[in-house]
Amino acid sequence: MSAPPSPPFPPFPPSPGHPVAPPHATPPRLLDALREQIRYLHYSLRTEHAYVHWVRAYIHFHELRHPAELSRAEVEAFLTWLANDRQVSAGTHRQALSALLFLYQKVLRQNLPWMADIGRPRTERRLPVVLSVDEVAAVLRQLDAQNLPAAPYGLMGRLLYGTGMRLLEGLRLRVKDIDFDRRALVVREGKGVKDRVVMLPAALEAPLRAQLQQAHAVWAADRAQGLAGVHLPGALARKYPRAPESWSWHWVFPQAQPSVDPRSGEQRRHHFLEGNFQRAFKLALAAAQVHKAASPHTLRHSFATHLLQSGYDIRTVQELLGHADVSTTMIYTHVLRLGGGAVRSPLDSLGMAPVSSPLPAPTPGQPAAAQAPDFQFRYPAKGAPAIVRRVREPAPCYRATPNCTAAATAAS
Repeated sequence: MSAPPSPPFPPFPPSPGHPVAPPHATPPRLLDALREQIRYLHYSLRTEHAYVHWVRAYIHFHELRHPAELSRAEVEAFLTWLANDRQVSAGTHRQALSALLFLYQKVLRQNLPWMADIGRPRTERRLPVVLSVDEVAAVLRQLDAQNLPAAPYGLMGRLLYGTGMRLLEGLRLRVKDIDFDRRALVVREGKGVKDRVVMLPAALEAPLRAQLQQAHAVWAADRAQGLAGVHLPGALARKYPRAPESWSWHWVFPQAQPSVDPRSGEQRRHHFLEGNFQRAFKLALAAAQVHKAASPHTLRHSFATHLLQSGYDIRTVQELLGHADVSTTMIYTHVLRLGGGAVRSPLDSLGMAPVSSPLPAPTPGQPAAAQAPDFQFRYPAKGAPAIVRRVREPAPCYRATPNCTAAATAAS
């Protein structure tokens, strides 16, 4: 008999961090199998962390029983506990449900009829928080006051507001993605693994060049110390071995200290952490006396709203934001229509004087309830004076019930 033909391509050599398992090795543990399946489908690292968290919480909720032994009743009990006891939002509820469905369908290979009958929470459509132009300027000034050599908070805030990028999109910006000649920024692997091009504000050209000089000094120090290069997506590091150490792939906003890659275990230079900027933004809101539930993502909402107020068409704003459907961008038109300058209230057409408060000014150091006088009103129907007093708050008529605090702590 002739020898079997050899394969057309040689097999890939085993990676140092991921050796090839023998054919009769023990099957991986449940969470390890979950991670392998998520990476096989090229889901993001954040999705991996979220799914592992919810599967671990599901197992702890049912006292470490294997999910293969559980069914629809146990899944619904866990989701009911999240909605009633933990009072999670509809988005968190859907995320936990998606993690469990992924576990049963993709990892345990169980496609049971009851999976399609599980109730899903109703989608909530909320208006985004938008800052005015003056509020944005006040917050950016407070971010400038917190600037550090390794943390240019003011530049980061201006970049998010001036381009409409998400926070991680701005922090993951690389040197090669800045085109000063065309005044353009290329956003790589945005939400949905999509690329897009946004404008480079003229006001940021000089600050970005200064930031690149500081980033180049960090890159040169890493090369002198022999530090591993930056992280590259996919298998680009194997295809181009010298690319992680090149200047063009370096971060525009590098972290001050190197860190350990959670997957490869190598010590390398990471980009600036989003939690640091989120804390700086929260401090800037308080210092600017902006009393809104804002976050760094609010700068993106403000970018879109202010563009529409300036007269730009909604399709242009959609392309800049990277929305796949124009209906997602239409939410900003609701903000414009509901603004104070959009519709004139009929009360403003009456021309009446403003209502003055009938209560006297409170005296310092005295409870407000003790200062509130009783008023006498004459009802036309009866013709007799009646005294109307303040309504007292009723005493609590419920009993404390045990909650699931211990179970929640163990599950999280």
